[in-house]
Order: sequence, then structure tokens, then C-alpha cells
Amino acid sequence: MTTPSKPHSKTRGIERRHDLIALVLQGGGALGAYQAGVYEELSGTDYQPDWIAGVSIGAINAALIAGNPPAARVERLSEFWHTVSSGMGLHTDKAADPLWSTAPAGVPHPRRTFNQFSALWSAMLGIPGFYQPRVPPAPFQREGTPGALGMYDTAPLRATLERLIDFDLINSKKVRLSVGAVNVTSGNSEYFDNTDRLIGPDHIMASAALPPAFPPVVIDGQAYWDGGIVSNTPLQYVLDTRGKRSLLALQVDLFNARGALPVNLADVQQRQKDIIYSSRTRYNSNMATEVANARKALRDLLLKLPAKLQRDVSVQTLIEAARTAPADIVHLIYRQASYELESKDYEFSRLSVLEHWQAGRCDVRDTIEHPEWLKSSGLDEGVTQYDLTRHSRPV
Repeated sequence: MTTPSKPHSKTRGIERRHDLIALVLQGGGALGAYQAGVYEELSGTDYQPDWIAGVSIGAINAALIAGNPPAARVERLSEFWHTVSSGMGLHTDKAADPLWSTAPAGVPHPRRTFNQFSALWSAMLGIPGFYQPRVPPAPFQREGTPGALGMYDTAPLRATLERLIDFDLINSKKVRLSVGAVNVTSGNSEYFDNTDRLIGPDHIMASAALPPAFPPVVIDGQAYWDGGIVSNTPLQYVLDTRGKRSLLALQVDLFNARGALPVNLADVQQRQKDIIYSSRTRYNSNMATEVANARKALRDLLLKLPAKLQRDVSVQTLIEAARTAPADIVHLIYRQASYELESKDYEFSRLSVLEHWQAGRCDVRDTIEHPEWLKSSGLDEGVTQYDLTRHSRPV
């Protein structure tokens, strides 16, 4: 499906200035191919993640990366996305074919019709290696059983995860892996982290168990659904649990919180989904920035007190509590094409998957062309954000 990229020379020879590099992956179904493209381009740089946090499809991509040695990661990602995009009959790799990429003024874009049909195909017949329609359907299953709690059977996903991921490697903790889910009965968000438990296929499936399509996954007697129900972005978890180490967070979002005013009901549905699943990413990162910078200002002020006051136990406690490590957050946000519909997250055609993958690669290249984040000192406390991609996708 794709060939591993050559190392990107823009980052070679640049001294690493952060204690941790985290790859933060949002949920978004079929749009997750964008994250795979981001990682492929990133894999050719010196900025390899020490920590990968994901939700839903982000958890699957995260496990594919953490559960394979560096030389095999892009190949495994490619194999996964090749599998899940193999269901529909049209398997063209010609993503730039004018027949599919342009439309005369006033004429409906041909890709809208194609994408609608592809999404309908996915809903009716399922996705190879991912999910299949339940037979008999959920309403005819015995109440309380997994079959009654989800429209689709996710047994194919379990087989795919077991085939493509080395869970022993994940549990060796060479790369930290954190995947978000939500407890069905308590409604609380929970992260499964290989630093405090053994991770298996169930934990990844739980993070991707979006109701009512998929049934909950039971782990240690507790039922879990897709973590995106509570928060589709694991950035806050990364910021809260990094300790006092400096951090470079590569935040890869699949839904854009910002968008145009809808002009029809189809646009309304799409815009609603973008707002819900963007999980107020920008708001959360802005708040994290404000809090961290306020703590830095407080600590700077306390350190200006006379030495006698600084020796006071209460002041010392405040100084230590206010101490933060620097964090740089680089935003990579999928920006959809004009012909994409509300169904974009369950439209798994090979054509769309290739486009999403290529968009991820292009956005990393654009970001690397702006070296500001690479030159961050990593010494000053506080949080700095970067959104360095300069253009939307071609339409």
C-alpha cells in the first residue's frame, strides 16, 4: 500500500532537547489513515516517540506502532490499512485521477456519490479485518449478551490485532503506551497504560468499542466503551501524568474544531460531528498553556522573596508545587476535502484511505519546513503551542 519513506534531512543533526516525545492520537475511524501517514513521515526523522497515547482508532494505530520494532512499524500500519480498505470492489490507487479529484462548477462532485456508496457498503457489509454485521441482528439476541449490545461483531478486529501486534513487545515497556476507554457503569474515563498493567487485545478493543455499533469489552469484570465518548483526545492525560519531565507532544487530531457555517442538513451533521469529536482540543490545550504559564509566574514571584521567607516551609512547598517542566505542543489537524461527508469516519474505500495517508505525510513535511519547534530550548518552564501547517487539503 505504501513504501517506508526516506529519513527527512530537516531534523538530522538537531540535538534532542526534550526528556519525552509523545505521539497523541485522536479517535476518528477511517480518518485514522491520516495518523498512519503522519507516523510514516515522522519515522524518517530523529523524533521517534517514547510514548504513544491514543483513543479509538488512535489506540489501534498506537498499538501497531508500539507493538512492532521500528523497522516494521510502517509495514504493519500499511498492512492494517490495506486490510480494512479492501472490502469495496474499487481498489484504485489513483488518488490524483482528475475523474475523482475535480468537478465542473455547479455539478455535484463525483466523489460525494462514490463516498456515499462506500460508506453504505461499510454499514451494510462491514469492514474486512475489523467488524462484520451481526447475525441474527442485535434486537434478536438474548438481552445482556454482547450480541444484544452492538450492531456488529468485532471478532475480526481481535484476529487482526493478534496477527499484527506483538503484545509482549508492548509489555516490555520499550515505548510507553496509553489507551483511553470509558467505564460503562461509572461513566468515568480510564486509561490503560503499560507502565502499570499488562496490555492485551482487550484493552485496545475497549478503547475502540464505539456504541451502539460495537459492544462493550469486559476487562476484570468491568465493561468499557470507546474513550471518545468522554474525551476523544488523550492530550490532557499525557500532560497530567508526565511528571516533571520536559515534553514534546505531537498532537494528531482527526476532527477540526473550526469550520464553516453549514449551508444544508448534510453540512449540519458533519459540523456537529466535528465539534463533538474534536473534544475541544484547542480549548484544552489553551487551558493547559494558561495553567502552566501561571504556575511559572507564581514560582518566579516566590523566588524573588527574601531568602529568609524562601526558607519558610510553606513557601518552599509552594515553590516546589509550582515547578513545571516545559512542554511544546505541535498540532497536526486533518483538514477535510470539500467533497467529504458526515460519513467520512466510516468510509473505508481504498481511495479515501490513500488520500488520508498522503495528507498526513504532507502535513508533517509542511511542519518540518518550519523549524521553530525543533529549536525550542526545552529549558524554560511553561507550555508553547505550534500549528505550522499552512494550507488545507486540495479540493
